[in-house]
Amino acid sequence: MAINISNRTGNIKNKRSHALNATKTRQKLNLQIFRLADGTKTRLSTKEKRTLLKNQKAA
Repeated sequence: MAINISNRTGNIKNKRSHALNATKTRQKLNLQIFRLADGTKTRLSTKEKRTLLKNQKAA
């Protein structure tokens, strides 16, 4: 079972019809399962995953 690390949430937006009625909708995060160096599985957003990989290459 993968665990969540961050507290990020999706965006809330308005969906507009042709009559300009506003209906609240929610954009979900693009969560990926990622295995850390110690072997634990985590659920990260793709933005966080890219940052982790970039920092690992730099070190």
